[in-house]
Amino acid sequence: MNIIQQIKQTASQLVSLIKPDSDKVVIDCGNFEITKREIIVSFSILALMLIFGFSISEFIADKIEDEKRMYNQALQIDTKELFEYGMETGVGNAFVYGELKAVDPVTFEEIGDNWLWIEKERQEYTRHEREVRHEDKDGNVYYTTEEYWTWDTVFTESRHSEKITFLGVEFDYRKINKPSSHYIKTIYKGFNVRYEYYGTPPEHTGTIFTKLKDGTIEDNLHLYENQTIAEVLADKNSDCSQVVFWILWIILTIAAVRGFYYLDNSWLD
Repeated sequence: MNIIQQIKQTASQLVSLIKPDSDKVVIDCGNFEITKREIIVSFSILALMLIFGFSISEFIADKIEDEKRMYNQALQIDTKELFEYGMETGVGNAFVYGELKAVDPVTFEEIGDNWLWIEKERQEYTRHEREVRHEDKDGNVYYTTEEYWTWDTVFTESRHSEKITFLGVEFDYRKINKPSSHYIKTIYKGFNVRYEYYGTPPEHTGTIFTKLKDGTIEDNLHLYENQTIAEVLADKNSDCSQVVFWILWIILTIAAVRGFYYLDNSWLD
């Protein structure tokens, strides 16, 4: 039985206990009216929403505790020797702190320097037209064509290192997602063409969380840049999912009750 059926069943039971004048309008909200009967039945909606809310909250709490247990029991590694040993023996979950480096850094000739990842965008200064709505003093509406110019991206080209090292151990580039990139510079080629460059430096320090098995780490790992293992672990243990859930659930409950009042509840008669 779903929540809607439970609400209707509970409501029907309550209706049989309501006094004859229960269809009297108690509150007039303009576009809808609230009767005494609807107020009484709305308490069943609140009760059922709370029951379901606590059930879901308990499920979320169990999931959070499982995750916290996994993080707190994970091995903490900050040396190359222990890192290699953990991968070879398949020790399982681990936090690993170290330096991420590009083995074969890349660049564009016109930019120079070395980068873990770099991208250039060709942008062209392009003319556009749009219809603009106007209204005169008499309320008559008319339109004019307006010209405007914007820098539009025509194509992009990116390059990245094929190999990286983390804590002194070499991996494929795809093993750890690149840290955030930043704007490098803009080069103009005439008045209407320019190239914008964005890149990720070749060296970073931070923590990864992974399962060590089969002599390697997992793919597409997130690097918690400039964070120690202790800092990452503290973040993992300060989960606020329960607070967020109850805020959203209370909003949903209020919306459900308001929606109930707004509906034509002739089935209660």
